[in-house]
Amino acid sequence: MALTPTKTLTPEEKKAAQDDVLMREIDDAVRQDQFADFARTYGKPIIGVVVAGLAAFAAYLWWDGRSEAALEADSEQLVSALDQIEAGNLDTGAATLDTLINDGNEGAANMARLLRAGIEMEKNRPAEAAKLYAQVAAADDLPESLRNLATVREIAATYDSRKPEDVIARLKPLAVPGNPYFGSAGEMVAMAYLEQGKRREAGTLFSSIAKDENVPDGLRSRSRQMAGLLGVDAIEDVDKVLEEVGGPAGDAPAAAAPEQE
Repeated sequence: MALTPTKTLTPEEKKAAQDDVLMREIDDAVRQDQFADFARTYGKPIIGVVVAGLAAFAAYLWWDGRSEAALEADSEQLVSALDQIEAGNLDTGAATLDTLINDGNEGAANMARLLRAGIEMEKNRPAEAAKLYAQVAAADDLPESLRNLATVREIAATYDSRKPEDVIARLKPLAVPGNPYFGSAGEMVAMAYLEQGKRREAGTLFSSIAKDENVPDGLRSRSRQMAGLLGVDAIEDVDKVLEEVGGPAGDAPAAAAPEQE
């Protein structure tokens, strides 16, 4: 039987095929660990939202001018919902949160939306969670840090269904060193750059994340690998990196080859 001739690829086709393989490898790695660092830092994702929610709610109680009795009632309901969630009673906790969303003051209602979104994510319903996160992100009466948290979680929940330019537009203002959400926002922006074929921009951003000591170690390590694959050096202290990965001091890893234009 005659064999079908093998097509010879042009240099452009070979580069496109290599880029496609690289994109899939990076995409798989990021998606596999998308929430791992958040979980390691704060516990389960829903507990992380609870911590942020409690801090913001405490701030709200300080400056809100409503009556003390009303604030105490909303606070008790929120604490009750938290107790139910931590005990694993998500449905009961969700019902309590729904009451706050519908009848509580705006501050308590937005805290309830954050927690409710966490429950939706726990139940693998990202679209429903994203709607709640979006409402919190648009609440002008909440602290900016909390609205930014809601924005990051909203985009993370619906990343697969969003266009790269939308991800970049929403998260680029947060994807800067010094911002509390630099790591999470930066990683998603870098992935969006990759989807647009902007390898240099993606590599540079991954490198910045890897060098930022305020970013969780797991995310820094992953970003360092991504930057290396894209031909961008992300190592400042070789001995420290070797210590982190368990390698012998003095044996520097091979530098990534520079990206060919």
